[in-house]
Amino acid sequence: MAQGIETTQRSTDDYVEFRAAGESVKGEFHCSECGYGVTIVRALPLCPMCGGTSWEQSAWSPFTRAHQPL
Repeated sequence: MAQGIETTQRSTDDYVEFRAAGESVKGEFHCSECGYGVTIVRALPLCPMCGGTSWEQSAWSPFTRAHQPL
């Protein structure tokens, strides 16, 4: 390694798995292009807002909404 140069490895926590429109899934997903959200138990559609074909599964926690102000 060259002197004065540091290398870093990216944590696997930074990895985001994308799902394609037409793929059968279950859960909450957001369009990776515009952020539109869907909760679904079937094949992912094309995004109705922007026509996007790539979806990102939302991190889910049973207490996520409990901390939001009413």
